[in-house]
Amino acid sequence: MFYGAMKIVLGKPIKAAFRPWVEGIENIPAEGPAILASNHLSFSDSFFLPAVLDRKVTFIAKAEYFTTPGVKGKLTAAFFKGVGQLPVDRSGARGAGEAAVRSGIAVLERGELFGIYPEGTRSPDGRLYRGKPGGLARVALATGAPVIPVAMIDTEKVQPVGQVMPKLSIRPGIRIGRPLDFSRYRGMESDRFILRSVTDEVMYEIMKLSGQEYVDIYATAAKRQIAEAAKAAAAEASAGGGTGGKGAAPGPGPGSAGAGEAGGSTGTAGPAGAGDGGGAGGTAGSTGSTGTAGSTGTGGGAATK
Repeated sequence: MFYGAMKIVLGKPIKAAFRPWVEGIENIPAEGPAILASNHLSFSDSFFLPAVLDRKVTFIAKAEYFTTPGVKGKLTAAFFKGVGQLPVDRSGARGAGEAAVRSGIAVLERGELFGIYPEGTRSPDGRLYRGKPGGLARVALATGAPVIPVAMIDTEKVQPVGQVMPKLSIRPGIRIGRPLDFSRYRGMESDRFILRSVTDEVMYEIMKLSGQEYVDIYATAAKRQIAEAAKAAAAEASAGGGTGGKGAAPGPGPGSAGAGEAGGSTGTAGPAGAGDGGGAGGTAGSTGSTGTAGSTGTGGGAATK
């Protein structure tokens, strides 16, 4: 009942304000259990998808959203419960995985829709990362429920990280694929090779729907690499090695020599590479521009890194 009320209060305004487009809505069954496995670009993914569906879909969320004290905490907890979120304690990685599996199985046994993000966290750069087999595949094999791949499109552009107000000029999209049947593997959820195979098959379908570049490492590892690269760049900049220098003084010669301005551009650290041969580093400063001089004056020297 509360979900229905929140659907009216939030769902209709979300659809009216952002006008999300949807493809493949016919692939959502009118009744019965199913798993919606989606890429994860934004905090708002868990709002846009339920807004366009007629049926209730339940996602899992970190327990902190439900346990924060005070009036604000209670309002936050009520909000997340109202939009169909289930609390999961993520204080221990293994414990969190077990809790997610149990929650998913319970939802599906009630004949409802269970939503899950196989990447385990939001993509740090818009690319699609390796799926974690502990949740999605185990729930699918334990219940026999079909897995429906879902691609969220441009939701990260609606409200980029750090931005308070969403951009109403961005129209996000949702592309829903055909159900995948893994009932042939039912009861084999303890086989890690089967779990990996099922997860990879689902991620491949999501990749085809979303058009994202696929990176064969976990998103959590990519976030660590990006943070380390940013930290290294900041340390280099504080040490005075990150800015471009001015060109050398013009060489001697008759006439009035022009000074060679050579503002080298600062090298910035790109995102950490991932997958085969991936890596990222800062770009070096560009070569200083040639200064104008007298008839034999020389231009500025190369900028320092």
